[in-house]
Amino acid sequence: MPSIQDLKIKMYCDGADLDSLLRMYRNPLITGFTTNPTLMRKAGVDDYEQFGRRLVQAIPDRPISLEVFADELDEMEQQALTLASWGKNVNVKIPVTNTKGKSTDSIIRSLSRRGVVLNVTAILSLEQVRRVADALDKTTPAIVSVFAGRVADTGVDPVPLMAEALQILRDRPNAELLWASPRELLNIFHADQVGCHIITVTTDLLAKLELIGKSLDEFSLETVKMFYNDALAAGYSVNVGVEREVASR
Repeated sequence: MPSIQDLKIKMYCDGADLDSLLRMYRNPLITGFTTNPTLMRKAGVDDYEQFGRRLVQAIPDRPISLEVFADELDEMEQQALTLASWGKNVNVKIPVTNTKGKSTDSIIRSLSRRGVVLNVTAILSLEQVRRVADALDKTTPAIVSVFAGRVADTGVDPVPLMAEALQILRDRPNAELLWASPRELLNIFHADQVGCHIITVTTDLLAKLELIGKSLDEFSLETVKMFYNDALAAGYSVNVGVEREVASR
């Protein structure tokens, strides 16, 4: 059975509900945090800067990835510098392209050379990984976020892709590969076995950590009891006598 104690990969909590993030902050398994504008909007965040500054102030000693939301590259770069100024633990998320499909390589190169710790996000192809690796400064730490879960959504096995991404990044020793958008708890072990440095995990998946190593026979019995109890609670019934009458004809 798998064991959480055997994992080498770092787990970052992915979310935007401040109370939930602070609860995860108390979990020693969580070594960093990530968020994005979509998660923030879903969580009802209406003031980006207020939320970001509060998060950095509340969690000053673990990496926090905050994402730019400008679309023009020059504005994106200025936003990145502003976000980086909010705290030494801020990793600035830069999408691999803007909404027009224009590569952000130029600002990745510029920011990385200036010492800004980037989290390059929304990567789904190996060619994108190659371009990002070429743009990153060798001496500046960085995160390369490949959305393995979205790759899997297309019917492609992300494990070989992530293994190749690691090889591409071998000349960037300060760059860490992040397995983004996991779809199930098992993905943590997939990412760990491949050698990924980080995986982002939602609070929903984190809630399942207690299931790791659970007896499958015990889990089976609990499932049977759940079905039985839910049927009772719903008051379901079947007229068995009618079935017997039909069967006797």
